[in-house]
Amino acid sequence: MSDNTRPPAESDRDRTPAENAQLALLLEVSGTPKPGNVDRHRDLDGLRFEHFMAGAVGAAAGLRRAEAGDPVGVAFEEAVAGMATQQGGNTQFGCLLLLVPLVRAAATDDLSPAGVSEIVAATTVDDAVQFYRAFEHVDVAVGDPPPDADALDVRRGAAAESTLRERELPLAAIMELAADPAEGVPDGNAREWVTGFDRAFTAADKLLADSGPVGDRTARLFLDLLAAQPDTLVATTHDAATAREVSQRAATVAERIAADGDLTAAEELAGEFVDAGYNPGTTADLAAAALFIALERGLSV
Repeated sequence: MSDNTRPPAESDRDRTPAENAQLALLLEVSGTPKPGNVDRHRDLDGLRFEHFMAGAVGAAAGLRRAEAGDPVGVAFEEAVAGMATQQGGNTQFGCLLLLVPLVRAAATDDLSPAGVSEIVAATTVDDAVQFYRAFEHVDVAVGDPPPDADALDVRRGAAAESTLRERELPLAAIMELAADPAEGVPDGNAREWVTGFDRAFTAADKLLADSGPVGDRTARLFLDLLAAQPDTLVATTHDAATAREVSQRAATVAERIAADGDLTAAEELAGEFVDAGYNPGTTADLAAAALFIALERGLSV
């Protein structure tokens, strides 16, 4: 049988939610340029494009567990552990925090704000314990907790289990605390959990309405998302004022691209952000979530 008459390969058939989640991770890092982030043209110190590719492959088992209906915390911890089996460290922790409940919702045929909110509301204390354990696999940039919340510092990992159980805190409650802390920087990924992934679904609609190569669509979406809201990681690693300035600069470039369609200005901004150490990683997480939703809704690749 010639190559031209071969039967359809497995990759030609419909992808599962777990496979679409992996593809979303790969498409996110392949979108170029994404100012301040690793992409096809830029690596960061000790963190390279290939690490993200390997992280997407490593996360597969955990994503399949989410698809199979296993507890969110178990699936997330396993996905992070698999993601961490490459030499770059934390490549996609935040992406997986968004993707795991979305995969669960897609697997129940209810990938919608209401569907994923139901998944979130059903999380338990056990899920929270697994979430904390995931922090033992990689270093995650997080801000210091308020003085009265040291016992809930995610960097304690498994050591926080007794506190979580004593206070009977399900994972949804942990996300509520992170989304609206008494002090410090609100977490953009946690905010998605408590708002029915509002920004992710809206961003997915933008991807589907756009045209051209998915990598270019992703680059445009990344800039639009960064322009619309300061990035949590930039605010955590620098400060809130810097995060606002980064968003303002992204907005200026996004306006130019909307006017002429030329991504050159974004390429220039990417170089400047990398040199300055501005890494809008939370925005990249949101782009990955939007890509997954768009793929599940028919984005063609």
